[in-house]
Amino acid sequence: MNKESVGLVETKYYDIDGTIELESGATLDDVVVAYETYGELNKEKNNAIFVCHALTGDAHAAGWHEGDEKPGWWEIVIGPGKALDTNRYFIICSNVLGGCKGTTGPSSINPKTGREYARDFPVITIKDMVKVQKKLVDSFGIKELKAVIGGSMGGMQVLQWMVSYPEMVKKAMPIATTARTSPQQIAFNEVGRQSIFSDPNWNNGYYYESGKVPKKGLAVARMVAHITYLSEESMYLKFGRDLQDKDEVTYDLGMDFQVESYLHHQGATFVKRFDANSYLYITKAVDLFDLAIKNSLTDGLNDVDSKVTVVSINSDWLYPIDQGMEIVSALSANDVEVSFAELKSSYGHDAFLLERGQLNYIISRFLSDDRVSDIMTSDVQTIKPTSDIKEAAKLMLDNQVTHLPVVSDDSKLIGIVTSWDLSKAIATNTYSLNDIMTTSVKYCYKQDSIDDVIYKMREDDISCLPVVDDDLKLEGVVTIDQLSHFIPNGSY
Repeated sequence: MNKESVGLVETKYYDIDGTIELESGATLDDVVVAYETYGELNKEKNNAIFVCHALTGDAHAAGWHEGDEKPGWWEIVIGPGKALDTNRYFIICSNVLGGCKGTTGPSSINPKTGREYARDFPVITIKDMVKVQKKLVDSFGIKELKAVIGGSMGGMQVLQWMVSYPEMVKKAMPIATTARTSPQQIAFNEVGRQSIFSDPNWNNGYYYESGKVPKKGLAVARMVAHITYLSEESMYLKFGRDLQDKDEVTYDLGMDFQVESYLHHQGATFVKRFDANSYLYITKAVDLFDLAIKNSLTDGLNDVDSKVTVVSINSDWLYPIDQGMEIVSALSANDVEVSFAELKSSYGHDAFLLERGQLNYIISRFLSDDRVSDIMTSDVQTIKPTSDIKEAAKLMLDNQVTHLPVVSDDSKLIGIVTSWDLSKAIATNTYSLNDIMTTSVKYCYKQDSIDDVIYKMREDDISCLPVVDDDLKLEGVVTIDQLSHFIPNGSY
C-alpha cells in the first residue's frame, strides 16, 4: 500500500428516516445507503466532493478493504496528492438506490413482507438515485458541494444533481455520458435484460429463496455490455484474431478465439458480485434518463448554476463525443460557465477508469480553477457602526467568529472589528465601536482567484477578507481556514 492511497477503509451505512417518494409515484420506506468517505470534512463544510459510480459500481471508490486483492474502482484519482486529493477534499461515494452493494435494492428485505423485494421493488430513475444521495449529503450538514463528478451512469447522476439541486453544486464534471439515453443504448440494455428474463432460474425475479440464481442470463448480459465498453482498436490490440489455447481452429461450435474466452471470463466473474434483479432495475433507470423538456435539452438544463466541464472520450462509441457536445451546447445556450475536455485513448468507454495521467490532469485543472465565490461564506454576521462594544463581543461569542464586518444601512462595507480590537477596547476603557474599528479595510471580489487572495492575505498578514461587489456591498467573507486546503503543506 503506497503513500498515495487512503489505506484501509470500511463501508458505512446511513438509515434514511421517513418515506422516499419516487418519480413514478411509488414509495420506499426504511431506505439504507451504503457509502464510503475519504479525507476530512472541514469545519466550514465546504470541501466536500461527491463521486458518482457507473452502472455496476459501488461505494468502494478508493482505498482497500481488509483482504482485498485490488483497491477501489477509482483509486487512480482519489487519494493524497491525486486529483481528488484527500488532504484537501472530503470525498463521498455511495452505492446507488437499486444496487446490491449495501444500498436498498431488489435483494434487500422488504419491511412489509420480511422477504426480499425481488419484483416487488418499484421501478427507479436516476432522479430517485440522486434524491437518496442528497439525503446522505444532508446528513453531514453539508449545504453546498464543492463538486460532483462521475463517469458513464455516474455522469448521468452528475447531470441530475445539476438539475435537481442547482443551489448545492458549485462545480460539476460529467464524464463519458449523455443527457438522454439514445435508442442504440436502450437497445443494448434490452438485449441484456432479455437474456436474464430467458434464464430458467430467473423465476420472474423470485429466485432468492430457491438459491437458483440466473447466472447464465446475467453473464450474457454482462458480455453484451462489456463489448460496448471497449473500442475496436483496443480489442485488436488486446486480442487480434489470436486463438485461445490452441494452434489452429477446431471447426466446431466451441471457443476458438481469445476474445471469446475473455468475454466468458468477464461474465463468469460478474455473476459472483452482482445481482440479476439489480441489473434489470438499474439498466431500466438508465433507459428512462432524459433531461430534455419537450425534446429541448436547453430547456431541461435551464436552471443549472454550476461551473461545468464535460469530458468525452474520443474512442467511446457507447457515449460518443457528439452527445457530450450536445450537453455543452445546451449549457452554453443558458449562459452556464462550461468547458469541454476530450480524453484521448484507445480504450473506448472504459478509459474513464483507466487513463490515470489524463484524468488527474483534467480533474486537477478543473478543481484548481477556483474563485472566491467557490469557497466564501455568504451567511455572514455583521454589525452597524452605532452598536457598542458589548454587543460586538456578544455577537462574536455567540457566532464563534473573530471578525465582524461593519456595514451601513444599505449593506455597504465601512469597516471591520476583530477580537483583537475588542481586547484593545477593554484595556483602554473604550465603549464606542467607531473608536476601535478599522476603516481602511482590505477586501476582495467574488471573481478574484484563490491564489491572488492567498497572496493578499499573506502580504497584509490578515486572516479574514470581506467579499464585496462593485458598489462595496458586502457579499460574504473568506477566511484563512477556508483557504488552508489550497495552501501547499497547509503553510501560511
